[in-house]
Amino acid sequence: MASITLKGNPVNTSGTLPEAGTAAKDFKFVRNDLSEVSLNTFAGKKKVLNIFPSVDTGTCAASVRRFNQEASKLDNTVVLNISADLPFAQARFCGAEGIKNCETVSTFRSSFGKDWGVQIMDSPLAGLLSRAVVTLSADNKVLYVEQVSEIVNEPNYEAALASLK
Repeated sequence: MASITLKGNPVNTSGTLPEAGTAAKDFKFVRNDLSEVSLNTFAGKKKVLNIFPSVDTGTCAASVRRFNQEASKLDNTVVLNISADLPFAQARFCGAEGIKNCETVSTFRSSFGKDWGVQIMDSPLAGLLSRAVVTLSADNKVLYVEQVSEIVNEPNYEAALASLK
């Protein structure tokens, strides 16, 4: 279990993220059109997993915008913005913001939060995902892991993106 904070107050997650150098666990997400995707959907591509509580918060929205901006500069890379938001809310946000260089995917109908150790177990955000970034190689090895210790803070974009170069 990871111990993080929400505005300085302790919060616990369902586990810990995978370690760098290990094989990524499979996952299942729901796209904005309600189709399902898994790790195999993105076979042969490097992946940025931008994990966060909700696209309807300022910090989460900022991370989606930043990774969208940076995604167009990366070769053979897909950015997955992952939250428990319903696909409809994600689609609305992306349409309003002009997000086109990355995908938003929902953990709706998924055990991803528990499987990857990022489900928040207590606090007012219980049931949502913690803020984390994981990068994966084209062959699904974990390259970089960041569990953001304070939920309201942004991740280390530069370190995450550097792991893919």
